[in-house]
Amino acid sequence: MKPNRMKEKIARGEPALGCSVMFPSPQVVEMLGYAGFDWVLIDCEHGSIGLGDVELMAMACDAVGITPIARPKSNSASDIQSVMDRGVMGVQVPHVNSADDARRAVAAVKFGPGAGRGLAAGTRPDDWGLGAKMADFTAAANEQSLVCVQLEHEAAIRNVDDILKVDGVDVFFIGPSDLSQSMGHPGNPAAPTVAAAISAVRGKIVAAGKIAGMPATTDNVAALIGGGIRYIYTHLPRLLGAGAGAFLKAAKL
Repeated sequence: MKPNRMKEKIARGEPALGCSVMFPSPQVVEMLGYAGFDWVLIDCEHGSIGLGDVELMAMACDAVGITPIARPKSNSASDIQSVMDRGVMGVQVPHVNSADDARRAVAAVKFGPGAGRGLAAGTRPDDWGLGAKMADFTAAANEQSLVCVQLEHEAAIRNVDDILKVDGVDVFFIGPSDLSQSMGHPGNPAAPTVAAAISAVRGKIVAAGKIAGMPATTDNVAALIGGGIRYIYTHLPRLLGAGAGAFLKAAKL
């Protein structure tokens, strides 16, 4: 089992910068690696990516030395296991609203007694059964896999103190878009009540000595890092839009 470099980086207190990709393209993943990103979020919840695509995009991550993290279609154990079995190094689990939700997410990623993840020989993470002994693989997989839970509903905000106590969660990710919708301000995370909730939760995560995550733009990434956020990604359309905008503006002389 290869080391999870992104997990190691955030454990050292360093920011890990990623990019979210919503459509199937190993080529884009490869380009992001060469561009210098630490990791890629393979988004199966909002995009058109299937399980076969996840596997190919994870291979592309491996080829350029960056970390593949998948957002499964849902927080169900079956959806989590499906992407883990394709060879990603962790999951960003949506809609985690309680400590029980968080415990189920951890169980779906980790192997062991009482865990929710099935163990099968010959999967890609296990080097197709041609690598280490199964017992050695499961131990390494548990150590290297990353569990990120998304706090993106008012219920999660209310339950954050209990969620933060769940063992095995590596990152507590604040989802501004869904949170703004949940709080009655769809698409406006800057609304005073939403902004206050985000600030309060971020403060609790950092104060508890846990790793906080949020999405970022060019305009706010430095401020987020300064505020203690270490698990950070931007969106591919933003990168393309910024580059296209700069090019087209330069052409209008």
